[in-house]
Amino acid sequence: MQIIDLRSDTVTKPTLKMRQAMKEAEVGDDGFGEDPTTNRFEKMAAEMVGKEDALFVSSGVMGNLIAIMVYTKPGDGLICDRKAHINTMASGNTAALTGVTICPLDVDELGRFDTEELESYINLEDVRFPKTSLIVLENTNNLAGGTVVTPEETSIVFRIAKKNGLRLHLDGARIFNSAIAQGVEVAELTKDCDSVMFCISKGLASPVGSIIAGTKEFIVEARRKRKMLGGSMRQTGVLATCGIISLEEMIDRLKEDHEKARYLAEGLAR
Repeated sequence: MQIIDLRSDTVTKPTLKMRQAMKEAEVGDDGFGEDPTTNRFEKMAAEMVGKEDALFVSSGVMGNLIAIMVYTKPGDGLICDRKAHINTMASGNTAALTGVTICPLDVDELGRFDTEELESYINLEDVRFPKTSLIVLENTNNLAGGTVVTPEETSIVFRIAKKNGLRLHLDGARIFNSAIAQGVEVAELTKDCDSVMFCISKGLASPVGSIIAGTKEFIVEARRKRKMLGGSMRQTGVLATCGIISLEEMIDRLKEDHEKARYLAEGLAR
C-alpha cells in the first residue's frame, strides 16, 4: 500500500541530484565567511528576492527571530497577524528571547489587515504601551488557508510602516508558492519589505535551511545575531549546494504541486 503524506510540505526529501551535489560540494569555514558554495548560494538568493545581501540560516524560525532581534530592542512591540507563525508556532521565542511584545491583529479571509485598525495599533508616543518598531507580514499566509498577499497589498502595509518609521519584515517561508500562484516574479512580492525570510526545505526539497535577505547593514547585524543564537556553522556548502539546486530547478516545479493540490481538492469536493 502506498501512503500519500499530506501533513506538510516539510516532508519533502532531497533529490538525487542534491545528494550527489552534497558529496561533491566545495566547502570552507562559513564561520569565517570562507565557504565558497554558501557564498554563491547567498548571493544568488539575494539577487532573486531583490536585496543587497543574504544569510543562510538553519531554519525559518531562526531567520524570523534574527530579523526581530535586528529591528527591535527589549520592551518594543511588533504587529503581526494573530495566526502568524511567529505568534503561534515558534514556541514563544519572541517573548522568551527578545523581550518584545507581539500585538496580534485579526486579518480577513484573504489574510489582509484592516489598514485603519493596523494604523490605530501603532504606538510611538504613549509611554504606557510598548513602542511599535516592526510589522511582520506572512506570504503565503499558512493558517489563513495558504492565502497569498499581492504586491499591491504589501505596498499598502509598507507605506503605513514607512510613514510611522517602522520596519517591515516578510515571513516568506513559502514566498515562491505565492509568486507562482500569482504569476509574478518573487522580487515583486519582496521589493517593499526591508527584509525577507524564505525556506528551501519545504516545496523546494532541500533537506535543511532558510535564507534571510536585506540590506548589507542588516545582514552584518543578522550575522552577529545568528552567532548569538548558536547558529553559526562551518562547512555549510554541503547544505547550500542543495539550496542552489532548489533555486535553479525546483521553483518552477511548484506549479506541479499547485495543479495536483487543485485536482485533489476538486475530487474531494465532489
